[in-house]
Amino acid sequence: ASLLLRVLVHSLTVDTLALAKMKLALAALFAGSAAAFAPQDAGRAATSLNIGTPGSGWGATLGPSPQGSNVGDQQRILGQTRRTWQFPDINQELVEVDMTSDGRPMYADIQLWIGPDWTPMTMKTYSYDGYKRPLKCIIGTRNKQATIEVKNTGSYELPITCSATYAKPPFSDLRNELPGKVEGAYVEGGGAVHSVTFDPTVEQAQILLKTDLRQLNAKVEVLNAPNNYKQTFEIFTNNGVLNSLYVVVDTPQASNTVRVRNIAPLEFPFRAYISEV
Repeated sequence: ASLLLRVLVHSLTVDTLALAKMKLALAALFAGSAAAFAPQDAGRAATSLNIGTPGSGWGATLGPSPQGSNVGDQQRILGQTRRTWQFPDINQELVEVDMTSDGRPMYADIQLWIGPDWTPMTMKTYSYDGYKRPLKCIIGTRNKQATIEVKNTGSYELPITCSATYAKPPFSDLRNELPGKVEGAYVEGGGAVHSVTFDPTVEQAQILLKTDLRQLNAKVEVLNAPNNYKQTFEIFTNNGVLNSLYVVVDTPQASNTVRVRNIAPLEFPFRAYISEV
């Protein structure tokens, strides 16, 4: 009986040691695997997706920021989050919205809020590279107390930097001066298309879409090759005069074409004014 007991104790001891060695081996394996996926800061290559801190050139606030930002504040907006700017001055009508990124794509929705439950204008924007092709646009507040909301509809890894302020000359004058400089193209509703191709020397283009008080529902596409979208804007407003679409886009590469499409029904045409800045 004593011999049998010794054999059992020895067997248990051997099994315990084997199990302990197995656990140590597994722990070392998992630690090595985790280290392989840990971010390596040393020797990180400089690419278009890693060109600096988002908004560093704008002096943006990179820390936590309030939902209701002051006029002119520059805010970093992470993916699937939003920021709002309050515009209480009824004597000023035009708001300038600027948006950029650190070279990554930009996906955003811009809305104009008037009152507790009225959204007279919405605009969806996309840019494949927010550093080379940022957004600059003018939004009308209809001389009312208004709020501008910007929502980053991209993923968490695609932050944007945005600011909103009352527009000042000369940028505030461009929207009113453009119809006197170029002839507007009449674009029928129901899917009609109008396009303008720019010379390679053009660095910026301006686009104005407006109606005769009727609704405006249109899509603007900035192309760098056949159907190669670099930027898109899609707007809806119930009044294409008070909230006409005015955007300025950069054209850093050759062969840029601006194409506008009327996605409203046939009875809602608009005029498109497209020119270099």
